[in-house]
Amino acid sequence: MAHTAMSGNGTTPGDDPLQTAVWRLRSRACWADAAALLPPDAPATALQRAALLVERCLYTERGWEDAEDALRTAEALAHGDEERGAAACERGQLAYTATLHGVRDRVDEARAALGRAAALIPPGAPGRALLDFRRGLIAENLTRSPQAARAAYRRAHAGATAHADPLLLSFTWRHLAGLALRDGELTEARHGFAESLRIREELGYLVGTAPALASLADAETEPEASRLREEARRLFRLLGGVPTWLSRQLSPPAPPGVATA
Repeated sequence: MAHTAMSGNGTTPGDDPLQTAVWRLRSRACWADAAALLPPDAPATALQRAALLVERCLYTERGWEDAEDALRTAEALAHGDEERGAAACERGQLAYTATLHGVRDRVDEARAALGRAAALIPPGAPGRALLDFRRGLIAENLTRSPQAARAAYRRAHAGATAHADPLLLSFTWRHLAGLALRDGELTEARHGFAESLRIREELGYLVGTAPALASLADAETEPEASRLREEARRLFRLLGGVPTWLSRQLSPPAPPGVATA
């Protein structure tokens, strides 16, 4: 199962103390606390609050109503094409997340919302890379179209590079590596997974480090694979079992002779 977060580089221009505090909470899986720091009545911070709470749904499979409420507020406050497009992008991500986690089939809503975002966010704009990435997620995980996913991820990777968005780059590296691993391209997969892990460690994106470790483990041989998975389990436990979906990937193999359902 593939996952992503909203964009962000883990740094704050001018050392903005508010954004620094938000990043630190977000990176440690404290999305609600981070959102509570942001004023809900300004377009930019309302959108950021919504994005944080949508991300919480992805990682924890809870908080759906809070995310919906925050998103409606952001949509109501948005003005200008790029703000409306960014809100539509978050709407598409929430619908994708609900579909992915089996809460409700909202794939048509996800496609429609990302289509609206594509009509509003011009090519080359900073928000376009995140939009391309999320369109890749739908192609990979909902419509099972790896070729379309790869093309979208490559566009997102180029955009994240152009706009110096290292966190998004960590996701594009990881998902492109996942497709390479599926195709048996082990060298390419290891490189992409290692780059993703390196960026997340450098940014201090703790909540995304365990998934990066687990992905790299899938492309490694023993004993390195077991070492990486054990480190991923340690971080997973440290964060209280977040992201929830990682538990299946990190489950230890059953001992010989023990049947599993």
